Amino acid sequence: MAIVTVGAKGRVLPDEVWDRYRDISRWPEWAPQISRVDATDDHVAFGVTGTVVGPFGVSVDFVIETVDEQARRWTWTVRRWPVTIRLEHAVTKRGGGSATSLRLDGPLPVVVAYAPLARLALQRLVSKDPPVQYVPDRDADGNLRE
Repeated sequence: MAIVTVGAKGRVLPDEVWDRYRDISRWPEWAPQISRVDATDDHVAFGVTGTVVGPFGVSVDFVIETVDEQARRWTWTVRRWPVTIRLEHAVTKRGGGSATSLRLDGPLPVVVAYAPLARLALQRLVSKDPPVQYVPDRDADGNLRE
């Protein structure tokens, strides 16, 4: 097992960053590795379970283990047999914006491979205008427009 910590700083205030975390339906807005989330609740809360669906339909099951709204911290565990990873998130005030951190605890090859993608997602989380996902321009027949 290995522990890797990544983080990002941005201009979005901590309350807004926390709201982006809390609202599970918003995760695909800032996390490019997430296509969809099916969960037992709409918000991050102790005991919420569900499935995160990523590219090509690859999915992982999750359970939220701890939530501290006041401290803006939460922890969850994701599983896709035989791999289990524990993720600890935190949001703090930093200057005129915020900082966010993620502590990944799991098998070394998995956490090292996931860390750059997690860092990108965190940067989008704390950015004023997270990039909009590209949607190709198509005509009425579904053909790509030049």
